[in-house]
Order: sequence, then C-alpha cells, then structure tokens
Amino acid sequence: MSRSNKTVGEVLVDGLQARDVTCVFGIPGVHTVELYRGLAASGLRHVTPRHEQGAGFMADGYARVSGKPGVAFVITGPGLTNILTPMAQARADSVPMLVVSGVNAQSSLGKGLGHLHELPDQHAIAKSVALTSQHVASAEKLNVALDKAFEPFAAGRPGPTHIQVPLDIAGQSGAALKMVSPPTAAPAAPDAVQAAAVRLARARHPLILVGGGAKRAATEIRALAEKLDAPVVQTVNGRGVMPGHALGVPASPSLQAIHALIEGSDAVLALGTEFGPTDYDMYATGAMPQMQGLIRVDLCNEQLQRRAADLLVQAEAGAFAKALLQTLPVETAGVDGKARALQARRAAFAEIGPDYQGQVEILNAMRDAVPEALIVGDSAQPIYAGNLYYDHDRVGGWFNAATGYGALGYAIPAAIGASIAAPEARVICIVGDGGAQFSLPEVMTAVDENLPITFVIWNNRGYREIATSMQDVGVSVIGCDPTPPDFAAAALSFGIPHNRVDATPEAVATALKAATAGQGPAFVEVSAPVFVPAED
Repeated sequence: MSRSNKTVGEVLVDGLQARDVTCVFGIPGVHTVELYRGLAASGLRHVTPRHEQGAGFMADGYARVSGKPGVAFVITGPGLTNILTPMAQARADSVPMLVVSGVNAQSSLGKGLGHLHELPDQHAIAKSVALTSQHVASAEKLNVALDKAFEPFAAGRPGPTHIQVPLDIAGQSGAALKMVSPPTAAPAAPDAVQAAAVRLARARHPLILVGGGAKRAATEIRALAEKLDAPVVQTVNGRGVMPGHALGVPASPSLQAIHALIEGSDAVLALGTEFGPTDYDMYATGAMPQMQGLIRVDLCNEQLQRRAADLLVQAEAGAFAKALLQTLPVETAGVDGKARALQARRAAFAEIGPDYQGQVEILNAMRDAVPEALIVGDSAQPIYAGNLYYDHDRVGGWFNAATGYGALGYAIPAAIGASIAAPEARVICIVGDGGAQFSLPEVMTAVDENLPITFVIWNNRGYREIATSMQDVGVSVIGCDPTPPDFAAAALSFGIPHNRVDATPEAVATALKAATAGQGPAFVEVSAPVFVPAED
C-alpha cells in the first residue's frame, strides 16, 4: 500500500466520503481538531448541534429517513458518554449510526494520570453499547477500522458502531485510503422461499406482521397482501406501508383486538420485526399473542433464534417478499382478509378509549393538513396514542423514541436529522413540554440550517403518562409537574414564529397549515389538559 501525505484525520474523512457519507453531525473540540482537518475541503456538510446527545439523535433521524448511516463526531470522554444514550436508542431500533471520537494518547490510556477528558477505559464503555468499537492504534489500522465499522450497515442487523482515534495518531501521516467491497446480505434460500409459499398459499386466514426492518419493502408488501388476501399489522416502525388500504391494520400488536386477529390466523408471515415487548406486550402482561404457522424473516440470525417459529428465514425483507411473490401460485386460498382487517381496526380503535381516540383524531387532522409529512415524536401523549392506533400516509414517515430504549429528548434533534435527510419534506416534530426541556437548545440548529420543521409542543405542564401510572398503582404523584418554560418567549429568543392553540383537531390543523406555509422552523404550542391527581 502506498503512503500518503495526508493525516489520519484527513484519510478518515476521505473514507467516509468514499462510503457515500454526505453529512456529519458534531461539535468540534481540542481533541478532534485533527479529525476536522479534512472536512472543509471535502464538501461534506457539517451540522453543529448544541450537545453531543443532540448530535446522536440527529444522526438517528437522518439514518431512518435516508437509509444511510448517520455519522457523528464527538470529543474524547464527555463527548462519548453524552452520545451513549442515542447509541442505545439506535441499537434498540436497528438504526445505522457511526460515532467517531477522539481518545487520549495511547501512552496514557488506563493509567489514571488525570489527563483532560480521561476515562478509565473509554473503549470498553463504547463496546458495551456499539455493535463494534474500533481503536485506531496506528495509521495503518484506519482502513480496517472503517471497514469493520461499516460492515453491519451492509449486511446483517444495523445499529451503532464506533471508531476512536488517539490524539497521537490523528495527526500522523496516514496510509492511503484502501476500499474493500462491503459484504452483502445473502438472498433467501430458494427452498425456504418455496416452503413459505406452500404454507401461505394454502392458508385460509393468513396475516402479515411488518416491523421496521421491512418498511422499505412497501411495494412488495402491498402486492403480497393483495395476493394472499392477508391483513397487514404494522408495528410502530412499520407504519406507512399500507396507508388507507383495506387490508392495512395500523395498530399495536399489544392491543387485545390485534391479539385476537393474530391468534385467529392460520399462517403468520413476520417481516423484519423483533417481537419486542414494547410493541407486542407494552402493558407487561407476559402474554404474547400465540401464532399458528409462524414464518419469520429477518436479516439477523441471532434475532431469529430468540423466538421459536415454524419456519425461520434469514433474509432481507424486501428481497424475500419479491422472491415470494414470484414463487406463489396464481391462486391462493385466503378469504375474508378485508373483512378481518376492518373488524380489527374498529375493535382496536374502540379499545384505546376516548382520551386516546381524541388524540388520534388530532393526528389525523395533522396528517390531512400536511400530507406526506415526516412526523417525528418523543414520549408524549399524542405519540402514545398514535403508537397504539394511527395510519400515516408516508412510508417510514412515522417514528419516535417511545418504544424500545425509550429515551426522552429524542424528537427535536431527530427531526432535525430527518429534515436534513429529506429537504423536500415538511417535518412535524411532536414533543411534550417535559421532553422538550431535555433538548430545547437544539432548535437553534434548525434555525441555523433554516429547516422546514414545525415543532408541535404538547403542553400539559408535566409528565402526565408517568403521573397516571403512579396514581394507577396507588403511589403518591411526586416529581411529575416540572414548570415548563414560556414557549412563546423561547420562540421569540430563537427568532421563529409561535402560535398557541387549543387541543382540537380543527385548531391544530389550522395552525399547522399556517406554520408550514412559511420558511424555516416554527412553534405550535398545544394547550393540552393538565393532569390533576385524584384526592386521597
């Protein structure tokens, strides 16, 4: 391999660019100066958040919308520990994310000498969350580190990866960039496709379960559903694959109505879903729905082994669905799929109750006011409602952090990443007043980038979901009423429009239309019902 006059930091940037990275989220510091040496000349877009947690969540939102890994640059020590929460959220939701950090000089590592940003073992901390963490011990090790960091994005279940570059290595002349062809996901075995086709073709009441791993196969899933006459139940990360379709069931598998639909099916095709409790047993009953004739398709063999099934298929969901369509016979035995889906939708909507029904109506009004928007959510009342029952009109256009790892403060920075990934789309960020206080300063990043994001702040002056949970089990409600800031004054300080409205579908839709008619970010503050604890 020929040598290069470029530094390791410069070659790293070249390596990112060669792997189709176009944007980096980061806050520069003295420990990452050399990583930034090549950025200005590279043409890569750099977005500056206000906190490393924001950088991670921006990378997450960017990855979910673009389908490419989101990349963040952070400093040694506190930069890495600050981004661990977004890395954990990305791991829970299988989101491709690369974190590049500095680390102290190699001669000092593990010695506790009190260097700036020093951790006892930063590499071990990163390994505890990342799919892989690579230490660049010399200039020659950089290419291997890049290859290993990007490998999970090309084949297998994606998630966060990490590269750390020591201070004494980042500025060294680096080895010339050498690209290795990334691995690709193996196609489904033909005998597995044939076996699935036989079972599904003879099923009278087939069902399809769609998770986030299948959301980019919407066309194939619709064709499969229509071929089999099979209802399609969509988990939170699978919403948008069947908008308005008679076979679509945009409802949580945790609902009893959906349990009944699943258990009444004689063949279940599960595409890209991990069967996580936050989707399938969010009420922690311990009772997952029983599934007859389960055919499970997933990229990750480890994930497949975690739940018994009649047929396990390791494959990418879209490729498998396409192969299955080509293998199914002309005639299949499925009947009454649309009627079953309609019955399940009606029962599921009734099951969520009047309070959540009202919030779903507001979500419907928002969707209709701003068609095909990206709706990015935090752990907030309308998001809880929508995760139980809501039909979005854009593939991959509904996602949030209220399932899986469940990190508060996600929505504002994730919406920024989403907007950068899809500049032509309107982005609606739904966040509670409590969650907003975790990451409110990140709004200034949206201002700096002039992004078309409407931040909808659901202001019920506290943590209503937590307060209700405490009260329901007889615990005195304490700590659930943090005073929110004056969001109108905050908007004024950000230099963006603000509108406060009542929590009705008409008022919220009107405010959204007005906000999205302008350029750049805006606040719509919804005055939601305030939780009042019951008297003892």
